[in-house]
Amino acid sequence: MEISIHKQKMELIQWLTTLNDEAIIQRLIDLRNNHLKDWWKDLSNAEIESIEKGIKDANNGNLVSHAEARKIYEKHL
Repeated sequence: MEISIHKQKMELIQWLTTLNDEAIIQRLIDLRNNHLKDWWKDLSNAEIESIEKGIKDANNGNLVSHAEARKIYEKHL
């Protein structure tokens, strides 16, 4: 039987209140901060330009179907 997410969260809260290991607490803080981090800010200019070009192409209807893309890139998969 699968434990509900609410029960899992409550178990984590209970565990966290008894935790004294500063290294684990710091790892949890780091995990939370990385989860909230805006990954867009870490992209290079080339990556941003590539994504923006892809969005522009999609908005202009310049698209390739999934099946066609698989044929083109099959040898790399």
